[in-house]
Parts: sequence; C-alpha cells; structure tokens
Amino acid sequence: MSKTTPEDLAKKRSDEKMLVSEMIALYCRKQHHTLRGSLCPECQQLHDYALARIEHCPFMETKTFCSACKVHCYQPEMREKLGRAQNAAGASRSLHQACDRDNEGKA
Repeated sequence: MSKTTPEDLAKKRSDEKMLVSEMIALYCRKQHHTLRGSLCPECQQLHDYALARIEHCPFMETKTFCSACKVHCYQPEMREKLGRAQNAAGASRSLHQACDRDNEGKA
C-alpha cells in the first residue's frame, strides 16, 4: 500500500470539509428556511465547529467516517446536531438522486 502524500491528505481533508459544509447547508435550508449561501447562527456554529474538528483530526490519513472512529472528538451535543444534519441531508440527497434517475432520458 502506498504512503499518503501531504497533497493527498490535504485533498481528503478539503473534500470532507466540503461534504460536511454541504450537508449542514442543506439541513439549514430545509429545517430553518435559510437562503442558499447563508446559515442560521446555530448551523453556522455547528459548521465552524465541524470544520475545526476536521482540520485538526489526527486520524485523517487512515479514517473512513467519524462514526467509525474509536476517539470521538465531537462534544456529545455537537455530535448529535451533526448526526441530524447528516440524516436530513442524506434523505434529501437520496430523494433527489431517485428523482434524477426517474427523469433520465425524459425531456
């Protein structure tokens, strides 16, 4: 197995930050009715907290998902909030993907 380069690690960290940012933004739009590109104060706090945790994760090189990690660096309240955002975003994303599949080839 090849060694992870600093560039690979930076990309992995960046990709995870983008994914978490998108999930929180989608959750905030659905639950708090914010406009695209903005977050309510509660979701902004969660966003900033999650990105700081990702930035300082010592296991980024080998990790898969935070939920599979043996060390939970999120405070319980923030972990619960992020879980709600992930669940809402995942359900919405699945629905959008199903609609996209149903509409493929229809014009």
